[in-house]
Amino acid sequence: MKTLIELHDLTLRRANQKVLSIPSLSIYEGEVLAVVGPNGAGKSTFLLTLAGLLSPIGGWMTFAGRQLEQWKDLEYRRQVALVLQEPLLFDRSVLDNLLVGLRFRKLPRPQAVERAMDWLNRFGVAHLAHRPARSLSGGEAQRVSLARAFVLAPRLLLLDEPFAALDPPTRTELYQELSVILRQNHQTSVFVTHHLREAAFLGDRIAVFSEATLKQVGTLDQICHHPADAAVAEFVRHISVEGFS
Repeated sequence: MKTLIELHDLTLRRANQKVLSIPSLSIYEGEVLAVVGPNGAGKSTFLLTLAGLLSPIGGWMTFAGRQLEQWKDLEYRRQVALVLQEPLLFDRSVLDNLLVGLRFRKLPRPQAVERAMDWLNRFGVAHLAHRPARSLSGGEAQRVSLARAFVLAPRLLLLDEPFAALDPPTRTELYQELSVILRQNHQTSVFVTHHLREAAFLGDRIAVFSEATLKQVGTLDQICHHPADAAVAEFVRHISVEGFS
């Protein structure tokens, strides 16, 4: 598999305290890497670092074969789309929310509208295109947020617990739909969740963070039956990974 991102000895500190340490990690093109760990483990910090919003003080990172320092900030951020737990939609129509990013990319309006409507349709919300985005339900808003990310055709999609605030039936439905779309598009993604069974459902591999450090990367079986250390073993010890609901 072709590598999109390489990280080695990456360190990030705040107020002289370590908030992220990654000894070594490769993320492959077309891979969905699920990220799990207890609260305060460094999961969101990791995602914001990949998004170019936080700067490490040590180590190095490459993206598409180039050191991060060789990318201009705007050039790099246009390679990445970030979806958060709370959909941050503009006070405009649903369609306009998708068109904003395409305007910055100078895409002619007819092509932009066609692409936006295609993604709204794929996430089942095309019928809401002309509705005010702020009037949507939680599930509808998160579908629009996902469509807004995909319409930009990012090389890297970052998802920070995007369904945590949704009710269980809506959450399960969206996970299942997202899984299909990620595979169909061979979309390289990093997905943060608190739930190991959701990580196993969506991820090709699972990265376990604890104590602000990347502890282990592997399959569900490797993590559950061959934990790298006591911190990983403690995290998985009480978690049922049977099924998905």
